[in-house]
Amino acid sequence: MDFKIQKKLKNSLGRAGTLETPHGVIETPAFVAVGTKATIKSLNPEQVREAGTQVVLGNTYHLYLQPGDETVLKAGGIGKFMNWSGPTMTDSGGFQVFSLGAAYGKDISKITKITDPSLLIPERFDDSDAPRLAKIGQDGVSFKSHLDGSIHYITPEKSIQIQHNLGADIIFAFDECTSPAEDLRYQEEALERTHRWAERCLNEHQRLNKEKAFLAGSLSTPVGVALPLAPSRCETPCNETFSFTPALFGIVQGGRDEGLRKKSAEFIGKLPFDGFGIGGSFAKEDMSTAVKWVNEILPEEKPRHLLGIGEPEDLFMGIENGVDLFDCVAPTRLGRNGTLYTKQGKIIIMNKQFREDYAPIEKDCGCYSCKNYTRAYIAHLFHGKEMLAGTLASIHNLYFIVNLVKSIRQSILDENFYEFKESFLKNYLN
Repeated sequence: MDFKIQKKLKNSLGRAGTLETPHGVIETPAFVAVGTKATIKSLNPEQVREAGTQVVLGNTYHLYLQPGDETVLKAGGIGKFMNWSGPTMTDSGGFQVFSLGAAYGKDISKITKITDPSLLIPERFDDSDAPRLAKIGQDGVSFKSHLDGSIHYITPEKSIQIQHNLGADIIFAFDECTSPAEDLRYQEEALERTHRWAERCLNEHQRLNKEKAFLAGSLSTPVGVALPLAPSRCETPCNETFSFTPALFGIVQGGRDEGLRKKSAEFIGKLPFDGFGIGGSFAKEDMSTAVKWVNEILPEEKPRHLLGIGEPEDLFMGIENGVDLFDCVAPTRLGRNGTLYTKQGKIIIMNKQFREDYAPIEKDCGCYSCKNYTRAYIAHLFHGKEMLAGTLASIHNLYFIVNLVKSIRQSILDENFYEFKESFLKNYLN
């Protein structure tokens, strides 16, 4: 993987660059479409590509449980499995552990209000009767499958092994995501655990890479030809693994505490990761400062990914503070529920005013939905509970967000970022 900075944003940490992967070059900043189960919900790969998407992210937790990482391996990796020829990423599953474990049953997401005392999370080792599917220990996480109740145990090593099987271009270290409502004592404990896990992930990643190199040498396999998997990791003869080795990103945590965030950036930044993720469940009001704390410390020459964040105002904030990649389920999730992005803000298409509105979702939008359908028709589909409703809405939302980030990138290259930001947000937020 090769990351190059093309232009820096004056008076900030922002930059425009390129990130070369085994399956293509990503022009950064870029928005990563979330394909949790190796699919962008309600869209086929051609529609995702036509929306301008450069890279797709799959979820390790979900793909491990269904269909299983070895099934994806035998298919040739996540890209071939889902018929996506471009770059791919997999997250570590750490956030799912958080949301299905200590945060299970609580309304906590990537962005949450810190003022609500009901969001305080009890100790992970408290054996109360609170409904939870996962428990975090020092060496890993035990959890019940949300599909069938089966028991699983994920360690940092196991997460890396699964992600190597999934075969994405970029993978992430296994971390513990904490809520911003957690007290400082627990944040410190969780951070130390995340740092130990990061080192273990690196060691396992390097071991697997050496294994691949050994097999390549012993078999004299030409470059570009698939390699067989080590017998210890594949019970049957197979040649479905990959000639490339994935890039591994370390994850910075630390909650909303400045000292912990900077401590984590210092520690993770000094390890030989290929890039970095900025993790955590953020409080909206201090997300920008947390990102800035981290990116002022992380090595400038390596890419940074803000995990799970994708609202328009947050994209501007992240890019201005040195973020190169974003992923978020919001565009397609909102789309499936009838909320659509426009430059004047979000609209709820099922509102009465759109039933006889024969204009496109947005007049100057170049997406398939806007070029071919009206607000009235899409509103009709939602009212009629037709499957096509979610597809057309998701196409528009994904196009809107992907191309907003592309426009922000271009504004950096054209040296008019601040003017573009002010103009866009003035219309979008007012």
